[in-house]
Amino acid sequence: MASDAKIALVTGAGSGIGKASALALAREGWSVVLAGRREELLQAVGAEIEALGAAALGVPTDVTDPASVAALFGKAKAAFGRLDLLFNNAGTSAPGVPMEDLPFDKWQSVVATNLTGPFLCAQEAIKLMKDQAPRGGRIINNGSISAHAPRPNSAPYTATKHAITGLTKSIALDCRKYDIACGQIDIGNAGTEMAARMASGVPQANGTIAVEPLMDVTLVGDAVAHMARLPLDANVLFMTIMATKMPFVGRG
Repeated sequence: MASDAKIALVTGAGSGIGKASALALAREGWSVVLAGRREELLQAVGAEIEALGAAALGVPTDVTDPASVAALFGKAKAAFGRLDLLFNNAGTSAPGVPMEDLPFDKWQSVVATNLTGPFLCAQEAIKLMKDQAPRGGRIINNGSISAHAPRPNSAPYTATKHAITGLTKSIALDCRKYDIACGQIDIGNAGTEMAARMASGVPQANGTIAVEPLMDVTLVGDAVAHMARLPLDANVLFMTIMATKMPFVGRG
């Protein structure tokens, strides 16, 4: 690891967008703290990062648990001494059922992971970033194009992603005095395990089922790395990256 390597922490880093982003950052020389639920996946991603010549630290984490989140950031500080980037990526969704039929515990699970988790991680990141020398850093929140428009039967996911937009704006406002920049990346139909169902057809707003195109998830990682490499006096507040022909702009 180069002594001047910047330090990133990625949640949900064991697969999908988190993995792609961690690898993209590593290719640019970042050291990466990998947070996620499944230790074996974190270890596999860490091995890929180390093969690129960058440093990696895998930390099994439950982002919905304040003690687990505090321990994650404590381990990151102990290993690397500072934090330059937090990518709040971990997320989940609920079964696609009518809102009135959704079990309460499914609602709570999505809110805890998609909204409370990013809040808890942002709190710990801000504490580190405002007190380190040199001061400051960057937080990127994974929004989703569901932060703009819902899919059918997606109230928990859509509501939390709309809320992430408010969290992003609040962090950007409240933390600029600490030289902390905050932006949001809204992603549509990246080719991940979670989005694989798009290729076999998903419900549309008009009640039909349609196959939707996917894009290579590595493009999302590259977009995150672009946001991350900016100097702290510049910020991508919102970026949307999506499969060009997916039915979003005309959704509904």
